[in-house]
Amino acid sequence: MKKYPVPENIRRFASIFRDNGKRLYIVGGAVRDHLLGIPNSDYDFCTDAKPEEVISMFRHVIPTGIKHGTVTVLFKDDTFEVTTFRTEGSYSDQRHPDSVTFVTDLSEDLSRRDFTVNAFAADCLDGNIIDLFDGMKDLRDKTIRAIGIPHERFEEDALRIMRLARFCSKLGFEPDPETKKAASELSASISNVSQERIYDELSKILASRKPTVGLRLLEDMGVLRIILPELAECRKIEQTKVGASDVLEHIYNAVDAAAYYNYSYNVRLAALLHDIAKPLCMVINTYGIMRFYGHDVKSAELARKVMRRLKCSNQLTDDVCNLIANHMVKYRSDWTDGAVKRFIRRIGKENINELFELQWCDQIASEGKSKADEYDEFINRIHELENQPMSVKDLAVTGNDLAEAGIPKSKVMGDILNDLLEMVIDYPSLNDKETLLNQADLLFKKKFNT
Repeated sequence: MKKYPVPENIRRFASIFRDNGKRLYIVGGAVRDHLLGIPNSDYDFCTDAKPEEVISMFRHVIPTGIKHGTVTVLFKDDTFEVTTFRTEGSYSDQRHPDSVTFVTDLSEDLSRRDFTVNAFAADCLDGNIIDLFDGMKDLRDKTIRAIGIPHERFEEDALRIMRLARFCSKLGFEPDPETKKAASELSASISNVSQERIYDELSKILASRKPTVGLRLLEDMGVLRIILPELAECRKIEQTKVGASDVLEHIYNAVDAAAYYNYSYNVRLAALLHDIAKPLCMVINTYGIMRFYGHDVKSAELARKVMRRLKCSNQLTDDVCNLIANHMVKYRSDWTDGAVKRFIRRIGKENINELFELQWCDQIASEGKSKADEYDEFINRIHELENQPMSVKDLAVTGNDLAEAGIPKSKVMGDILNDLLEMVIDYPSLNDKETLLNQADLLFKKKFNT
């Protein structure tokens, strides 16, 4: 087996452990990815030195997770997180070990890990790679296999069920049959995992090069119905689309399109949730044709509930739901300049590219190709108009100007400013201080019939 190319700064770091009669290893993903030819400088270290021994070796050490054997060492210009070899007790809550025991045997530490391809270790001095669980064979076979007895691994931490899907998506591997069988039988235990941890794994699946590998696996194992029941319901709704037999299949195609074109995470998540309310909006019209009236707005509302449940940030939730709510907007050449500017204002200039990308993914999922070339006229008009007045702050008058003219600072002033903006959006040449003050005076008198 080839050696791991240990960087010189890590060799120097490891030499301190050697001089104190201890060993240091790089473990997990960095070694796996090296063997696969994937760049990865996100290092995890383990050692036979106990936390207090590591603290004694270095001048600056932060006890970041000392209860579980983890400390962060500040060494020269680097920061290294180091964990002592350990074994773990039972997992009563299927999330955290009831107890942790520090050990001196590397094999005991590696045996507690989840999958064979994550259990490699590389000696930080000579780069020798240690493979105690035939992980190299599984890499060659493109298989994700649990270490030891699969049921025990998933009973220890139910999140490993989602990690199984994530690594299959990330690496393009298949799950080992026994590993998948155990994960499926224990799928209900995912409900014991916090929403934050579930979302973290889901986000990594969406960020992978082929997200639907993981999403389909979650569906097959019965996990999708637990973590995203709204999405799972879309499997029941048939629709006639190119390459999609039902709504969920259409969604999968849109998500993979977003990943194929390396679109942002916002677009990928919006693609996942953009049609989530179709089961709630489906009607059959008088001609027997299936329609989903208002599904864009309803999907945005439902997506907001889902994202709140998953503990997504407010900013991410707002941005993604904005894309979903507007993904059915269709430009027409007869739009006035005012209509184009209201579109820019509603979407936000910073979100327009992502909205178009979501629409293109939706088109690919529906028709097998995007209509990006049809957006050229729309994009040109946006560029022509995007620097014209678009918000109250772009007006030639301010609230202070209106106050000096005798209009009290109140809701009435806010309404007048918005009325002035609507006028200026349609007639930008009227964005003149004197003109706006005169119009504001007329509006104020009209509101109070004076």
